[in-house]
Amino acid sequence: MTVRTQCNSLQVATPLFRFIEDQVLPGTGISSADFWKGFEEIVKDLGPKNEALLAKRDRLQLDLDQWHKANPGPITDMPAYRQYLHKIGYIDEVPDTVVASTQNVDDELALQAGPQLVVPVLNARYALNAANARWGSLYDALYGTDVLSEEDGASKTGAFNPIRGAKVVAYARAFLDKAVPLSKGSHSEVVAYAVADNKLSVKLKDGSTTGLVDEKQFVGYQGNAAAPSSILLRNNGIHIDIEIDKTKSIGATDIAGVNDVVLEAALSTILDLEDSVAVVDADDKVLAYENWLGILNGTLVEEVSKGGKTFTRRLNPDRQYTAGIGAVNAKNGIVTLHGRSLLFLRNVGHLMTNPAILTGEGKEIYEGILDAVVTVLIALYDIKRPASQAIGNTRKGSVYIVKPKMHSPEEVAFAGELFGRVEKLLGLPENTVKLGIMDEERRMSVNIKAAIAAAGPRVAFINTGFLDRTGDEIHTGMYAGAMVRKGKMKVSKWFNAYERRNVLAGLNCGLRGRAQIGKGMWPAPDLMKDMVEQKIAHPQAGANTAWVPSPTAATLHAMHYHQVDVAKIQADMEKQDTAAEYESLMDNLLTVPVALEPDWTKEEIREALNNNCQGILGYVVRWIDQGVGCSKVPDIYNVGLMEDRATLRISSQHIANWLLHNIVTEADVNEALQRMATIVDTQNANDPLYKPMMPDYKNSTAYKAASDLIFKGLEQPNGYTEPLLHAWRLEVKKANA
Repeated sequence: MTVRTQCNSLQVATPLFRFIEDQVLPGTGISSADFWKGFEEIVKDLGPKNEALLAKRDRLQLDLDQWHKANPGPITDMPAYRQYLHKIGYIDEVPDTVVASTQNVDDELALQAGPQLVVPVLNARYALNAANARWGSLYDALYGTDVLSEEDGASKTGAFNPIRGAKVVAYARAFLDKAVPLSKGSHSEVVAYAVADNKLSVKLKDGSTTGLVDEKQFVGYQGNAAAPSSILLRNNGIHIDIEIDKTKSIGATDIAGVNDVVLEAALSTILDLEDSVAVVDADDKVLAYENWLGILNGTLVEEVSKGGKTFTRRLNPDRQYTAGIGAVNAKNGIVTLHGRSLLFLRNVGHLMTNPAILTGEGKEIYEGILDAVVTVLIALYDIKRPASQAIGNTRKGSVYIVKPKMHSPEEVAFAGELFGRVEKLLGLPENTVKLGIMDEERRMSVNIKAAIAAAGPRVAFINTGFLDRTGDEIHTGMYAGAMVRKGKMKVSKWFNAYERRNVLAGLNCGLRGRAQIGKGMWPAPDLMKDMVEQKIAHPQAGANTAWVPSPTAATLHAMHYHQVDVAKIQADMEKQDTAAEYESLMDNLLTVPVALEPDWTKEEIREALNNNCQGILGYVVRWIDQGVGCSKVPDIYNVGLMEDRATLRISSQHIANWLLHNIVTEADVNEALQRMATIVDTQNANDPLYKPMMPDYKNSTAYKAASDLIFKGLEQPNGYTEPLLHAWRLEVKKANA
């Protein structure tokens, strides 16, 4: 049994109590008695409100099920459907004017446009890598990925390949020509970079000297002006650092001594307590909270072994340059740039409870309340950090919390009320805690403008999340009919309306210059060539950030923000009637993706079922047995895909829907699960921690969990996977204790 410490009426798991008492409270100036008393009051006051919001979700789902049972198939009378949604309270009224009033938002969110990483806070190495991914080597990103072909002897395996190296340099120089062009010639013709009269002076092969087309793109330099070691340039609000070092192997062979081109990449990072982690009890919570504390304190370190060497990874310091003609905010002739991503923390949503703290009645408290209180308490170490602490996060005195899986404006308002109560408890100014709104539930998409209004002066981020949004789309319209196959979801009417309306809502509500408008994840970390070709669509759509799966992907995606001036696109969009277009897309948004006449062949059905079952098993087996909440899981074709609970929700709900509408049978699903379990076992054969599911699948906890997600998928609240995953993971932890 969990050992607990009594704090007023709260029964706190002792490891969590000791962490807060010993590691957190002493540096905050808040007494233990005041903290626990205030925490208890928040739980008592807001717990019932949280419960009522979840009850409304359930009631609305029953109402929707009733509608679709009475009106099966595609929506044929959209006005009647919309009227019904208004009647049951699914569609909320929008205030006449919605204008964001958020203040004190850091530039990375309000003014700059660039990639965003999402990483599990439970993994210290990932958290450090992501925070340090603010700056990334373009040379390394190009050399080690499939962006460049391996034809003509340009293999990337084995020892350094000079043929591939030459391809990398040529690609990077072509990028510089587009992002920071010279008045004459090409960066590929440069033999020397220098600084003269505070401007960039460039010597070309033909002996002539030139400069930048736009001289103010030159921000600064490091080293000697006549022979600098670094040239800092800016384009579309983000930076490029040309590193010059003829003593290094790459620089020694370069005509200008360029050793690397470093891009400002992951401007922001979401450290995740939600979809990408397996956190089910107090011990897990403490590990996650410790990493959040360490990264905000600047003390988090991790011993890393690589290439036969061991070294300590820690947070990167800020970067300093002698100011050039294009410098802004220089002090005493020095430009200082943040060395790390600006960090959000994604709390848990409103649904789950956690056994880390029990009420006086022995009930688990809502995990979202727990996260809000403890993570903002920890954030005091950042917003109140002493001047002597060189490494920090915010420069504007804000705490950034992403709140996932909210369904409505009233749920957003509840999050704001929760944050307000935490601010009072901790003595923080009102609206210190900024809110990131994930638009990943159908009801939220319908009401996104009203949700922004409900966030008031807190909103610092809205973001579409296609994966969870698809899972909710399936569950919401479960009784309408058999849903189209997963591959068809992105060409459904609702998808394009969803992505477009989100940007329109953000701009129409005045988020430009105040907050991020973001887009979702690239799921295939090994397919970088495809990402470079396709993900430019996100900034082109007016999004000033989009999610990427790795620091390398962040560096490559950063090139898109040099190609696309997002601020200009947003300003141009604002000149259009964004409010009218937002409203015009509502019917498409509400169009349920039901297959008009499911005429798939047996082979097509079998392929879809195999794909779903394999993805479910491949993810769940690591979640349940090893506590791995996010990982690169090979799909049925052995293509590594980033899987988390959002992808799991789609796959499990899709099969549950096809079961309900007799596209597949229970026997079909069981047969596919057993065949795919064998494949997943084979794919994980080299993992020494892996527990095979076959042939004894009936005694495999992971297999049983995967099966439950499908066969109990219909009854899960909004199709979420967390309740079942947490229950099965706790069983494993109990057995291993």
